Amino acid sequence: MPDPSPNWRHALIDALPKAELHLHIEGSLEPEMLFALARRNGVAIPFASVEAVRAAYSFTNLQDFLDIYYQGMGVLLTRQDFFDLTLAYLTRAKADNVRHVEIFFDPQGHTERGVAFGTAADGILDALAEGEARLGITSGLILCFLRHLDEESALATLNEAGPWLGRIAGVGLDSSELGHPPAKFARVFAAARGLGLKLVAHAGEEGPPPYVTEALDVLGVDRIDHGNRALEDPALVARIVSEAITLTVCPLSNLKLCVIPGLALSPVKRMLDLGIRATINSDDPAYFGGYVGANYRAVADALELSADEIVTLARNSFAGSFLSEEARARHIAEIEAIAAAFA
Repeated sequence: MPDPSPNWRHALIDALPKAELHLHIEGSLEPEMLFALARRNGVAIPFASVEAVRAAYSFTNLQDFLDIYYQGMGVLLTRQDFFDLTLAYLTRAKADNVRHVEIFFDPQGHTERGVAFGTAADGILDALAEGEARLGITSGLILCFLRHLDEESALATLNEAGPWLGRIAGVGLDSSELGHPPAKFARVFAAARGLGLKLVAHAGEEGPPPYVTEALDVLGVDRIDHGNRALEDPALVARIVSEAITLTVCPLSNLKLCVIPGLALSPVKRMLDLGIRATINSDDPAYFGGYVGANYRAVADALELSADEIVTLARNSFAGSFLSEEARARHIAEIEAIAAAFA
């Protein structure tokens, strides 16, 4: 495709329908909402202003981020809080022309604070229903297990989720990766698979390539979240390509957490060149400085992506989703029509 104007990348990104497959809803808690919920719920927070919160968002690794991430969760106490948080994210996603989301939530991060599983799940699910009705955004909810906790806690959480499983799309694995290999959660993922749930796991962000292999072979995941370090293993790359495994890459997250030293070193273009089904996502956008549109624009500019590559990323986002085959085809057909008109 030719380059129609100096700002053609941004224009194309804005025009393309997108799915977001890697979004932690607790990570969309903007400082302004954190303050508002703290006041509403009478929760003391160790920050004097919104600016002080933003100044604290300076991380050198995943654990530094997680420490403040779990601290921010403390203001989420009621069903209304989770509803407001989720609807605020969906409103921002709508502005980025997102048509479908598959979002994570961390029930253990709430139940260990005394917030009932149903308080979080019902508030999020209410907002997802509202988002579809009002904004036209379809969705799936993915229950994530915290990998720094033991598998017994994960099994207890899956059991607690029983009444909601009809409205939960799948399970995932997040939190501190190093020292917590996927195989640690083999039993709970097998149980989730037996319940008919989709399976995803964070692997290869800070953890080594064998963590990605474990997620595929031991957990049997349908999708890999992050997966950057898989590129270090040519045999693993060949497998990912041949099995059409989707990787949910998060460029601004990678930059903020020092997984990469600069966006020009994002693995996205290399993944596309290798034939990997890479997607663009925002991870924890309130903490990392941008929602999905900002991630697309930043990485497209830094890597000088072609129009075909940008279109491929949008197409991949639906191809890698858990939507029905018919729904995926419908969204991809719209992408192809926009790409043709753009050319």
